[in-house]
Amino acid sequence: MKKYNFNAGPSILPREVIEQTAQACLDFDNSGLSLMEISHRAKNFQPVVDEAVALFKEILDIPEGYSVLFLGGGASLEFCMVPYNYLEKKAAYLNTGVWATKAEKEAKLFGEVVEVASSKDKNFTYIPKDFEIPADADYFHITTNNTIYGTEIRKDIDSPVPLIADMSSDIFSRPLDVSKYTCIYGGAQKNLAMAGLTFVIIKDDSLGKVSRQIPTMLDYRTHISKGSMFNTPPVVPIYSALMNLRYIKAHGGVQAMEKLAQQRADIVYGEIDRNKLFTGTAEEDSRSLMNLTFVLKDEYQDLQEEFLAYATAQGMVGIKGHRSVGGFRASCYNAMSIEGCQALVNCMREFEAKH
Repeated sequence: MKKYNFNAGPSILPREVIEQTAQACLDFDNSGLSLMEISHRAKNFQPVVDEAVALFKEILDIPEGYSVLFLGGGASLEFCMVPYNYLEKKAAYLNTGVWATKAEKEAKLFGEVVEVASSKDKNFTYIPKDFEIPADADYFHITTNNTIYGTEIRKDIDSPVPLIADMSSDIFSRPLDVSKYTCIYGGAQKNLAMAGLTFVIIKDDSLGKVSRQIPTMLDYRTHISKGSMFNTPPVVPIYSALMNLRYIKAHGGVQAMEKLAQQRADIVYGEIDRNKLFTGTAEEDSRSLMNLTFVLKDEYQDLQEEFLAYATAQGMVGIKGHRSVGGFRASCYNAMSIEGCQALVNCMREFEAKH
């Protein structure tokens, strides 16, 4: 039976990216050595990093004056590195979910944090609007997509202060105006690569403006000056990122990825809204195109385990919702096919017909 991977992350990757990475793990660049055992300073690995950086900049149309870094530690380490490098006196944060809350918590260790708005009052089911960003903040931090609650900021914000974004789960799903951001970061295990890689897009002249001393490893300038080679980087995940960047470019870039994301969302949300059994959890104007969350209506709550078992038996993988929301979650990243979304819809319709 064919399986459809709706896991929230680590998540689906294009089959060819998996196969190319697997082949390199057996024999990298016809060297007779595995990608897993070569030196990160090997002459034939540096071109991998260089091409990955170049494709990052090309696909996202990143302006001059920005660096792309490949680090470890996940977005969770960036929650600390961002304020370490940017927070002098005060930072502003938009709280739209668990990960935004965790980022905010780390920033409070370094200075004053102003929460400009929060959607916690309704269990993070919407993106706040009409908030005011303090003009004297050192930066404004947002989390663009919320994997748990299924909400997303899909337009680049105009900020009066440096804008910093955690884009772990929607990077490469749409075109970006990178010039509006001072720093964009994320874990790569959603739309970019296998787990173990963290990407950072950073405006070079934004650094060096805090008065505190920064530990070498946590200073972005260290990694810029060493081309992400200050210490051993995650070699295999960087290679898988390169394969996926090639895939994205070959399939029309972020413009094409955005079009597919909308098509997938239209299919799945259309069924959620039509089906008598289900209802979406996020407010319609805040719905994510990456993580589509839904629950059984109150009168059908007793069918929770039955539907999960039925969907699993039909080849749906990873659709159980996060415990904070319950219900179900269909994560539709770039590599998810229209066929996979239609298969989920068919499953929902068949289950409805039984009840």
